[in-house]
Amino acid sequence: MKFKMMKNFFLPLILMCGLLGMSQAELNKYKYIIVPTKFETFKHENQYQTSTMIKYNLVENGFTAVYDNDMPADLLANRCLGLLLNLKDDSSMFTTKVTLTLKDCQSNVVYTTVEGSSKEKDYKSAYSEAIKECFKSLSGLGYKYEPSGDTDQATVSFKNDVKRIEEKSSVAPNQNIPNPVVQQKATLQEQSYKNMEPVQSNIAKAENMPTLALPDVDYKTEDSGVLYAQAIANGFQLVDSTPKITLRMYATSQANFYIAEGDVHSGVVLKKADKWYFEYYEGDKLMGQELNIKF
Repeated sequence: MKFKMMKNFFLPLILMCGLLGMSQAELNKYKYIIVPTKFETFKHENQYQTSTMIKYNLVENGFTAVYDNDMPADLLANRCLGLLLNLKDDSSMFTTKVTLTLKDCQSNVVYTTVEGSSKEKDYKSAYSEAIKECFKSLSGLGYKYEPSGDTDQATVSFKNDVKRIEEKSSVAPNQNIPNPVVQQKATLQEQSYKNMEPVQSNIAKAENMPTLALPDVDYKTEDSGVLYAQAIANGFQLVDSTPKITLRMYATSQANFYIAEGDVHSGVVLKKADKWYFEYYEGDKLMGQELNIKF
C-alpha cells in the first residue's frame, strides 16, 4: 500500500518534469517573442496596458520580447526566428480569465500557459493580476536561446555553367611581371625614353592634433526608469514602459560606445564602470545622464 501511494505521488511529478523539459527545449529554438500592440480581443492598442505588462514579464523571465510594429531586421528577414504571443480572453461577468499562447511562423501552437484569473473589479488591475498568474508557468523554464545552426544563407552553384578554356600560353595573362624602371624604344621609326622611377611625394605629412583637456560632465540626477534595448539595424533602440522609443543607439568601431539620437538631444551612449551613460551638449555645456538599460 505504501509503495502504491509513493508511486501515485511520484509518477505525476516525473511526468510534469518531463513536460517542462520538453517545453524548455522547444522554446529555446526561438530568438524572439512577438507581442502585439493590439490583441484581437480588445478594441484599442495596449488596452488596460496588457501589451506593456506582457512584454515586461517576458523580459523579466529572460526572453527577448519585441512589439509587432517594431521588429528587428533579422526577424523581419526570417519570421520563423520568433513566436507570436496571443492572449485568449475567457472572462465572465465577475471573473477575468486569460491564457497566453505562443505560435510559430506556421501558426502552430508551441506553448500554452496556465490560465490566470482575477476577481478585481478594476479592469486594469484584473488583467495585470491574471497575466502575472499566467507567467507562473513560464518563470521556471530557464529559457535560453539556442540557435539551430541552420541559419546559413543559401548558395547558388555555378559548377555546371563553367566552360573549358584551352590554354594558349604557358604564361597566364595576369601573372605578376615587374614593371621596368625605364621604358624606351630605339628603332629607325620611333625613338623614345621614359623614366619610370618613383618620384617622392610633395604632400606634407599630417600634423598631430593638439591635445584637448577633457570637459567636465554635468550629470542629471533624474531617474530615466528602466529602458529596454531592442535590436535594430546597426544598433539598438531604447524603449520605456509606455512603450515609447526614447533613444536610438548606433554601433561604432569602439566596444560599448554608441552614437545616440533622441527626440530632443543627440550625443553618445557609453559604458563607464559597468554603468551606461548618455552624454550630449546643451549649448557649450556637456551634459550626462545615467541610463538603466535592460538588454
